[in-house]
Amino acid sequence: MTDQTARTTVIRNCAMILGWDAERQSHRLIEGGDVVFTGDTLVQVGGSWTGAADEVIDGAGRIVCPGLVDIHSHLSSEPMNKGMLDELGSPGLRMSSLYEFMPLFRPDGDGPRYATQVALSELAMSGVTTIVDLAVPHDGWLDLLGASGLRAVAAPMYRSARWFTKTGHSVDYEWAEDDGRGVMEEALALVDAAAKHPSGRLTGMVAPAQIDTCSADLIRDSFAAAQERGLKMQIHAAQSMVEFNEITTRHGRTPVEWLHDLGVLRDGTIIGHGIFLNDHPWAGWPGSKDFDLLAASGAAVAHCPTVFQRRGVAMRSLGRYIRGGIPMGIGTDTYPHNMLEEMRHALINSRLMSGDVYDLRTSDVFNAATTGGAAILGRDDIGRLAPGLKADLFMADLRHPAMRPVRDPLASLIYVAAERAVTDTFVDGRAVVRDGKPLAFDFEAALDGLEAAQARAREAFAGLDFRGRTDRDAAPITFADS
Repeated sequence: MTDQTARTTVIRNCAMILGWDAERQSHRLIEGGDVVFTGDTLVQVGGSWTGAADEVIDGAGRIVCPGLVDIHSHLSSEPMNKGMLDELGSPGLRMSSLYEFMPLFRPDGDGPRYATQVALSELAMSGVTTIVDLAVPHDGWLDLLGASGLRAVAAPMYRSARWFTKTGHSVDYEWAEDDGRGVMEEALALVDAAAKHPSGRLTGMVAPAQIDTCSADLIRDSFAAAQERGLKMQIHAAQSMVEFNEITTRHGRTPVEWLHDLGVLRDGTIIGHGIFLNDHPWAGWPGSKDFDLLAASGAAVAHCPTVFQRRGVAMRSLGRYIRGGIPMGIGTDTYPHNMLEEMRHALINSRLMSGDVYDLRTSDVFNAATTGGAAILGRDDIGRLAPGLKADLFMADLRHPAMRPVRDPLASLIYVAAERAVTDTFVDGRAVVRDGKPLAFDFEAALDGLEAAQARAREAFAGLDFRGRTDRDAAPITFADS
C-alpha cells in the first residue's frame, strides 16, 4: 500500500512512457503524459495528474521506462578485470579464462569494496534497479548493497572444492575436508541477515558456486535450504566445455542431466549461463535431450552474453530458449556493468548463432531484462510500470545525439545510446542517479581505489602464475613496446 504521508513526485509531460498494458500483459509505449509516485509506490502512469505534488520533474524530451532487473553479477571482483581479460583465454581449456587466469587476478584489502561501489554505480547509470550479487562475502558487503539505494539480492557463494590448473590444459580440484559445510553455514547466515537489513531493500539467494566444485550432497542440501526459506537457488552450470567434460567424465551425464538426477532442475533453481547443452556445436554429446529437459523443468537461466563473447563463446540461441518456454533473465557477469549493452549483445549473438535476424526481437530481450527477471526472482511488483507497483524506473533523454532520430526509442536506446542517454534512476521512489550522476558513492574515489587494487594485483600476478608470467606477458598491452 502507498504511504499517504509520503512525498508525491510527478514526472510531468513525459515525451514517452513505457507503461504496462494489463489486458495484453505487455509493455506498451505511451506518447505523452505524467508518471506519479507517492513514497515507494506508483500511483499513475500516463494521463494528466491533477493532484498535489511535493516535487515536479520535467519529463519533456524524456522516456520513462521500468527499472531493469539484473539476475547475475559479480560486483566485488569483475570491475578490476578491465584491461586484463578483454581478449584473454586458455586455448588448452577451450578458451575459458576461468581456470588459468581469473584465480590469479583478484582484488585484495579494500579492493572488493571499491569494485562493488564502481559496479553498483555503473548499474544504476544503465537503468538497473534490482541486482543479484553473487559474491565471495567481504567486510561490509551487505551495508554496501544497502547504501547503494538499489534493490539487491545478496547471494554469498560457497563450494566443496577449488579449481586450479598446473598445466594450462587440465584442471584439478582440491576438495575441502568438510565438503564446504562451514562456508555454507556462514553463507546461509548472511542470506538470513540480508532479509533483516535496515535498508528494507535486501533479500537473499542461496548460491552453491559451480556445479563442478560442489558435491551432490551440497547441491541437494542447498536447494533444500532455499526451499525452506522460500528463496531461489542459483548455481553456475553448463558454463564451459571444461565443466561439461568434467561432469560427463565423473557421472556419464551432462550438467543439465546431473542437476535433474539430483532433483534440483526445477522451479526455484536459476542456472548461471546454461550455454553448453548436449546439442551445442562444441559439445558433441549425442543421445541426450538437454534442451527438452530444461524446457520441461521450470528452472530458469541467467544469460550473460558479454563475458562469453570475449572468448568466442555464445549460447545457441537466446531466441530458441525463449521460444522453448525456458524462463530467461539477463545478467551483467562482467565489466562494464551495463545492462543496456548486455541486452544489445544478447540480441546480436542470438542472431549470429541462429543465422536469423528474426530469431530474437528487441521486445524479447527487454522483457527478459524486466518482467522476465522479476518473475524469476518471484517478484510481481517490479519490472513494469503500473499503479500499485514499486516506483522503480529510469529516464532517458530522447534528445541525446545517440538517440536521434527517434523512430523507435527502445531500439535507439539498446542498439546505440545505452547508458549515455540515461539521466535519472529511481528505486522505491528515491533517486539513485540524477542528471547522469550516481548519488550513493563518491564514484571518482571508488575508481581511484579500484585502480590501486588493480595495481596491487598486477604486482602479485607473477608470483601466483604457475608459469611465472607477469600480467603483461599474459595479456600484452595494446601497441606497447614491452
